[in-house]
Amino acid sequence: MNVFIAAISGIIFGLGLIIAGMANPTKVLAFLDLFGAWDPSLALVMAGAIGIAILPFTILKKKTLAWSGQPLRFPKKTDIDGRLIVGSLLFGIGWGIAGICPGPSIILLGAGIAKGAGFVLTMCLGMWLADRFNQITARRNPSQINDYNDD
Repeated sequence: MNVFIAAISGIIFGLGLIIAGMANPTKVLAFLDLFGAWDPSLALVMAGAIGIAILPFTILKKKTLAWSGQPLRFPKKTDIDGRLIVGSLLFGIGWGIAGICPGPSIILLGAGIAKGAGFVLTMCLGMWLADRFNQITARRNPSQINDYNDD
């Protein structure tokens, strides 16, 4: 059932990206081009998504189980540390270079577009490297092993 819910959620998310034009790397790069032909539509899509999600997220923060019966897991770390800053920088650099973020990359991969496949491949490599880095740092600092409220 969880796989079904995840699949339906992913399809809805992907359709939203396609309808909003966010699967087009040129449109995303135009948002990042602040001093050229800047296109604010990505900011409007983000604002709309935040506006829609804020009420359900606020309600869920008060619960322990999702409607599917699965436990809800929220990060317990809220501080801004080096890991967060480096990860954010790497994410932003990759997004700026390619003009693709993870959601639209899956759409491009599914459409058979080579740029999407290359991005997904390097994204997976980056996730693998981050996992290895986290394993190494967790050995040095065991408190970083579990960053979620499910002790």
